[in-house]
Amino acid sequence: MPPTPSSSNYAIALRAGQKEYRACLARGEYPYLPVLDDILADIKDYKSVELGTIQIPAENIVGTRTAGRTTAFARNFMPLLPTDSEFGVKWEALCDAHLSEGIRDSVKVYEYLNRYYVQEGNKRVSVLKFFHAATVLATVTRIMPPKNDSYESKLYYEYVDFNKLSGINSIWCTRLGSYKRLQTLVGKKPQEEWSQEDVRAFERFYHYFCRSYESLGGKRLRTTTAADALLVFLKIYGYPRALEMSSQELTKSLTKIWEEVVLLREERPIELVLNPPYVKKKLLTKLTSTLTSTLTGSVGALETLNVAFVHDKTTQTSSWTYLHELGRRHVDQVLRGRVSTHSYFNALDGDPEALLEQVVQDGADLIFTTTPRLLNVSLKAAVDHPDVIIMNCSLNTSQKAIRTYYARVYEAKFIIGAIAGSLSQSNQIGYICDYPIYGVIAAINAFALGAQMVNPRAKIYLEWMNDDYGQAVERLRRRGVSLISGRDMSQPYSQHPGAFGLFFQREEDRFQTLATPIWHWGVYYENLIRSILDHTFQAEEVAKEKSTNYWWGMSAGVVDVICSEKLPVSTMRLSRLLRGAIQSGNFHPFDGVLKSQDGLVHGSEEDVSTPEEITTMDWLAENVVGELPAYRQLSQEGKATVDIVGVEKVAKQGQEEPEEAT
Repeated sequence: MPPTPSSSNYAIALRAGQKEYRACLARGEYPYLPVLDDILADIKDYKSVELGTIQIPAENIVGTRTAGRTTAFARNFMPLLPTDSEFGVKWEALCDAHLSEGIRDSVKVYEYLNRYYVQEGNKRVSVLKFFHAATVLATVTRIMPPKNDSYESKLYYEYVDFNKLSGINSIWCTRLGSYKRLQTLVGKKPQEEWSQEDVRAFERFYHYFCRSYESLGGKRLRTTTAADALLVFLKIYGYPRALEMSSQELTKSLTKIWEEVVLLREERPIELVLNPPYVKKKLLTKLTSTLTSTLTGSVGALETLNVAFVHDKTTQTSSWTYLHELGRRHVDQVLRGRVSTHSYFNALDGDPEALLEQVVQDGADLIFTTTPRLLNVSLKAAVDHPDVIIMNCSLNTSQKAIRTYYARVYEAKFIIGAIAGSLSQSNQIGYICDYPIYGVIAAINAFALGAQMVNPRAKIYLEWMNDDYGQAVERLRRRGVSLISGRDMSQPYSQHPGAFGLFFQREEDRFQTLATPIWHWGVYYENLIRSILDHTFQAEEVAKEKSTNYWWGMSAGVVDVICSEKLPVSTMRLSRLLRGAIQSGNFHPFDGVLKSQDGLVHGSEEDVSTPEEITTMDWLAENVVGELPAYRQLSQEGKATVDIVGVEKVAKQGQEEPEEAT
């Protein structure tokens, strides 16, 4: 509650100042207001930009321009001088004026890195902060530091660009790219300016959002801001729906996703699980007995686990969907009597949120969504239905409400690359890829390294098919490349039925498959479901504070390589040798020094690349001829996929491109 009119207001403010002063000393911090002149002393070539008279967030006013009055205030802008001093008398007079008619005169401030330093009106700011004013009317001069490559500089200039479009100065994010994502999340094009009506609606909503955020303990998160939390909130609920929420609904909805917000504190929020869990029964019994979540109780009481598979396409139109359906049929066979499975197709043709709601109403206890494009709606459904386990097939995504799963296909690609390198007579090998998403770049590089290992002169010619596989094959043919790594499986009703895996193009329409990677989704799903049935899955939920991404490979039996009998005996022996070494963990495709196209060195002689380094690769190996595609070159499906799980340097282009390019 704000203070009431009383002659003791200054005494109350003085005690607040003295308390802050003592707390700062106890923490070893400077107890007075910071001085902008001191901060700028070592900064050269900064520019001043007049912003006019505007409302600024009171909490962002943090100091004074000069040292003249700084010691009269503690760091919270509360006074430190005696009650009977001239300063105290003037402060009390301002207090009375504010209570009777309000402080109307603007203060003069300088803005630097989205913090404000007062040139004129320190006591007015102090009084307004005392009465918990949300904003202060100020005439603002912006200090623009020179641009550099530091994180702080990049973040600030992203804020400045957003501020120019929107005029909003109450938002402060801590992660690069956040302002561009916010622009997109509220339905604006990258360079679209905000109307006054847009700004009023957003600031009204954001005011209530901040209250909800603080009521849940947001200020204790320290490294996370309300704006950071807002991006998570809008990603799940959407801006139009958020605008319609009452303050009570906001708090309730934010409570549901609070673990997602807390996860933002983690420098490395993703826990990569590289193999299926093998936990001793005794330990499992002890852990599961302590579980109190609804999730554990509901699954543990079931005689049959109802499992749903939600696909974006059908088995007739997508080999990816077909492979996952084979996995479902495997589960039906090996877990007969313990699970009941159901499939839902073409999820993106209609309303995917409504479809997932229907799946839940149909009684699903466990839902697998088999494409990254269903990640966001999966997260929304998981938040709304915490008693249902929802998993999404994607990689390198950070959220607590759902877990993701993907396969280390780069291990198989390395072996196939080695096969290609041993067979190539021209030293030219083609590689066709769909979209630049997490995990795909590692597969390209692993293939290139495998080929280079057995043939140092091998060059990998990279083509992005952009939904037209036949044209990508034809482009390589015209370049004289006949040995090609293409799709992992033949597409239904394909005009090139033999052009999959590692294949040799004999003539224009004649292909011979030599080797192909295999995704054993059935083994993957069987292990995941068994871990839920025996409560290993739930025990992991208790034990981990991070987002869980399952990323199993050849050692778990979820990835393998099938070779044609027509391969030379020596090549078959090579593939078996590499397969055994990778499966046992005695060999790693990304071991030692790795060189990229631009000559940069990654790793060292003694090191193996970490899983995090592999999943986030955004560079191509030195023997790859080609480059990452520009965002504008992607199909609509490709853009939608890259927007969610795309390699960062490509995904960012989508936030920056002008309207005509999108």
